[in-house]
Amino acid sequence: MHHHVFTAPKTTVPALCLAACELVGGQRHHAISAASALLIMESATYTHEHLPLTDRPKPKPGTKPRPVVNHVYGPSVELMTGDGIVPFGFELLARSDGGENSERILRVMVEISRAVGSGGVIEAQYRKTLDGESNGEEMCHVEEIKRVVEKYEGGLHACGAVCGGVLGGGCEEEIERLRKFGFYVGIIQGMIKRGFKEDKEVIEARNLALQELQFFKDKEVDAIKTFLNI
Repeated sequence: MHHHVFTAPKTTVPALCLAACELVGGQRHHAISAASALLIMESATYTHEHLPLTDRPKPKPGTKPRPVVNHVYGPSVELMTGDGIVPFGFELLARSDGGENSERILRVMVEISRAVGSGGVIEAQYRKTLDGESNGEEMCHVEEIKRVVEKYEGGLHACGAVCGGVLGGGCEEEIERLRKFGFYVGIIQGMIKRGFKEDKEVIEARNLALQELQFFKDKEVDAIKTFLNI
């Protein structure tokens, strides 16, 4: 479990969860279990996406090759470990509740389930598979990348920000502002990771994220604003 969680690519989703919690007046310890669960969930999805299988179709000419992953264990161990750490993440959340924040914990569980489920990361991974089988037309390819980023990085960062806002005791408007802010942060990071650093969508997403932060003008926004310094 330790190997799979900490060898997955680094992610800012847990840190965004903590920053969002502090922004709305909560303490970091209120959201540390949610941040840990988010890290575990993202690691599990990465492990499943990069199983050491030998029968994968080879990338088509002109498509980006799959990243090289150092596999310490075989596909069976990696598959079952990925499956096992998902409920462990939810267990962390459940154990963090002393009975006073049950509704908040339940809401966070629902948010995480949606973000990593069939309408979130799983859909993004499916779309990536389809993109690898596309006809290679540039415009269609770029548009599909954007849709993948929205479901993957955008959805995960939106979820992280919401979880922090919920556990920090934020009001509904604060939580929804954080959801949009996290989504734009994810769009920025996802597009840059795929080589679109100066793309108009990146610039637009950064401007929209800053607009959402204007709602928190009476709060300390310096920490959460650093997520836009990419």
